[in-house]
Amino acid sequence: MLDDATAAADRLEAPDTQALNAVTAYDREILLAGARALEHAPPGPLTGLTVAVKDNICTLDYPTTCGSRVLEGYRSPFEATAVSRLKRAGALVACKANLDEFGMGSSTEWSAIGRTRHPIDPERVPGGSSGGPAALVAKGVVEAGLGSDTGGSVRQPAAFCGIVGAKPSYGSVSRFGLVAFASSLDQIGVLAPSVTVARRVHAAIGGPDPHDATSVDRPPPTAHGEHVELAQVRLGVPVEYWEQMLDAGVRRAVDACLGIMRARGANVADVSLPHTPLATPAYYVISSAEASSNLARFDGVRFGQRRGDGLDLARMYRETRGEGFGPEVRRRIITGTFVLSAGYRGRYYQRAAEVRQRIAQDFRRVFQEVDFVVTPTTPSPAFRAGERLGDPVAMYSSDRLVCAVNLAGLPAISIPAGRVSGLPVGVQLIGRPFADAAMYDVATVLEDALAEAGEFA
Repeated sequence: MLDDATAAADRLEAPDTQALNAVTAYDREILLAGARALEHAPPGPLTGLTVAVKDNICTLDYPTTCGSRVLEGYRSPFEATAVSRLKRAGALVACKANLDEFGMGSSTEWSAIGRTRHPIDPERVPGGSSGGPAALVAKGVVEAGLGSDTGGSVRQPAAFCGIVGAKPSYGSVSRFGLVAFASSLDQIGVLAPSVTVARRVHAAIGGPDPHDATSVDRPPPTAHGEHVELAQVRLGVPVEYWEQMLDAGVRRAVDACLGIMRARGANVADVSLPHTPLATPAYYVISSAEASSNLARFDGVRFGQRRGDGLDLARMYRETRGEGFGPEVRRRIITGTFVLSAGYRGRYYQRAAEVRQRIAQDFRRVFQEVDFVVTPTTPSPAFRAGERLGDPVAMYSSDRLVCAVNLAGLPAISIPAGRVSGLPVGVQLIGRPFADAAMYDVATVLEDALAEAGEFA
């Protein structure tokens, strides 16, 4: 145990890892002390597993900064339920990992400590906002990662980095200790090198939690699933997802995956989710509105850093938030405040809420015909750093195939589907609400089939 933890510490301190800029906080002695304690404890389901925790999930051993100057050095007085359950299962929190500030971004370029680099091509982004833990898992520095998924922020970086990213059903994993971005959309998810590891971590952290009012009283999936035959599975392919300016290479890779599933006997049929094109604008209206409310607490009085002399309250608020928040967070707060303001709430927020309901209805109707929906995870492989910073709409478009899942509260998982020009791409499997266990069962079979077919070359 101690030898494995020492090896993990060496990897975290290696120059290649430092070059990623994926770690926000790490202490060798904390990691080794945890390993020593495990040597005298009964074995658990995750004993010795090293995990990178995204820096918007509260921990006691390390600061929780959310990648923001406004929370620089902040230490939470409590620990997230997901982290406590990880430790109880025997896992080791190896480090805190970089992210887009407060989870607002798709590239991990909006962090106060600078961007995280892609583990294969440092000139590209690892995706976001969970790009830090995704890069560390993909590089083999840690064995798993905890991220947050508000509009695809676990699945999108997983696809970019060539690993597995799982977003549980809303309410199936406690949000207690996850710093809120958009409360009705946020979900703690898992980044892992395989479906099996992702499932084991989800089994350990899932289940009801009295500290979280949105937690649902349902058991988590078991650590070990059931074998299923693809011939028993009905898969739906939404035509709208193939019409959203897909990169030709991504299209070929996902079409190849569908071909493999058909060859294994799966019943694959076209379906329609007609409100899909409205998912991205609805998501950004709703998430920005909730962000403007949730981030009001970071004002220099209750949390984090304080700017100004404290004598002029309005000036203190203005300077604390103006200097503490980065440009993307300020953009979303302003947008959210606008769409909730008098005279505009009905025009924007209420219409977005109506679209959300229609998107959920689309999925409910389709799930009467099929068991799972299969889509590309991202419309392209990882893009170059800086390429979309000046164009928020282009940046937001990288999430357009994943954000509908959050609006409907569904479970989804991204699995590596091969490479395009040397860069990983992913295929996304979407399930019915709380069909997380069945999703992992099918994802395992799909992962094995793709590996046998050589789709990871």
